[in-house]
Amino acid sequence: MLNNPTIEKLHALRLPTMAEAWVEQSKNTNVASLSFDERFGMLVDAEHMARDNRRLNRLLKDAQLRLPNACVEDIDASPARGIEKTMVRQLGAGGWIHEHLNVLLAGATGVGKSFIACALGQSACRQGRRVLYRRVPRLLDELALARADGSYARLLARLAKADLLVLDDWGIGSLKEVQRHDLLEVLEDRYGQLSTVVTSQLPIGKWHEWIGDPTVADAILDRLVNNAYKIDLRGASRRREKTKTTQAD
Repeated sequence: MLNNPTIEKLHALRLPTMAEAWVEQSKNTNVASLSFDERFGMLVDAEHMARDNRRLNRLLKDAQLRLPNACVEDIDASPARGIEKTMVRQLGAGGWIHEHLNVLLAGATGVGKSFIACALGQSACRQGRRVLYRRVPRLLDELALARADGSYARLLARLAKADLLVLDDWGIGSLKEVQRHDLLEVLEDRYGQLSTVVTSQLPIGKWHEWIGDPTVADAILDRLVNNAYKIDLRGASRRREKTKTTQAD
């Protein structure tokens, strides 16, 4: 017979999965043959797994990844693409985030830069790290609005709390002077303390020209490029390949 007061106490202690697992154990006659330690271990494992899953879902929700289902296991790595399987495994392990390094992904449109960036973000979430995804044009708009309504410092602080910041579509359009300084502020907070992933259609060698102001460009790239893995993705547009496959089907 189930001890209802104990179940109520488990819920009061915010252990709902353990309570549910206990109820399920009572319905399974095979469990009765297990020792107390084994049964209790199963209850603890169920609660632990549920908490891990809830935390992962919360981290993924907060990350706002453009491709939330992208994962490192699905990255198509080959010498022809410019990214080796050993590199994918190394990045997937997450040591570079612990070392506060960056990952820079350059390549033509459609080659899979955003997928890899989001896969690295998802992997970081699975490792319990806080991740935040932003397209650079939208981030610049957010910073401009924050500056106007007085929440600029709070937004910078929020960005600085992310263990991994994913900046997608770097190098699109042109930068105004205030936008250059906004990017510098964001990256200054992260330099040597947090990691950043950047994707861009522009080759890394052209980023200095895109930023515009030589002094600010030197400062930004010094904080971003010198301590980074640099990946130059190659190959045909994967979007076009997907479209052709769909049409053929």
